[in-house]
Amino acid sequence: MIIAEQKPLNEILEMISGVERLLVLGCRGCVAVCSTGGDKEVGVLASALRLGRKKAGRPIEIDEETYVRQCDPEYLEPLKENGKKYDAVLSMACGVGVNFIADRCPDVNVLPALNTSFYGANLSSGEWAEMCAGCGACVLHLTGGLCPVARCAKSLSNGPCGGSVGGKCEINKNLPCIWHQICEKLTGRKQDQLLREIMPIRDWRPSGHGGPRRRIREDLLP
Repeated sequence: MIIAEQKPLNEILEMISGVERLLVLGCRGCVAVCSTGGDKEVGVLASALRLGRKKAGRPIEIDEETYVRQCDPEYLEPLKENGKKYDAVLSMACGVGVNFIADRCPDVNVLPALNTSFYGANLSSGEWAEMCAGCGACVLHLTGGLCPVARCAKSLSNGPCGGSVGGKCEINKNLPCIWHQICEKLTGRKQDQLLREIMPIRDWRPSGHGGPRRRIREDLLP
């Protein structure tokens, strides 16, 4: 899922400094799962913003709402008209939601409440880790299901680099060397022949360096 974190409150207050009527809009998708943009977080942020503006002597009118998702057009239809009632809509979705609102609702002044971080997994309560870079050219079938693009500090296609010590990365001593783990896993499965195959120079074009990526399924088009 997409992992995000709330921007500092002072940054958000600065962002809405000229706003008199605001909609804080949450999302029940990824950001709700990582506890940064669901119903609860909408209420907490809205209360903090009201208090902050009151202390500054500039009260603000804030409404609260949460959509099922902000990245699907059907859920944004009400916002096309309702959004015009506000000076700004503060989106608590990931950057995809903010972009999608800006595209679909051009008359709405949409602002980001969150910083989008990475694609990750929930390791334990309150802890998430990046596990995918969305590079568009997956090699997990060659690396025991462990991603060297996202989880190696150098994004090495052929590793280990030789600098790891005791299974730890030389750049970040708290970071496990993913290539050490890949080697251990493939050797344990008797698939170590994969380690002898040199991966070619990586083609980074599918990762988005040629502009925004798009995928179309003809069988699903109306």
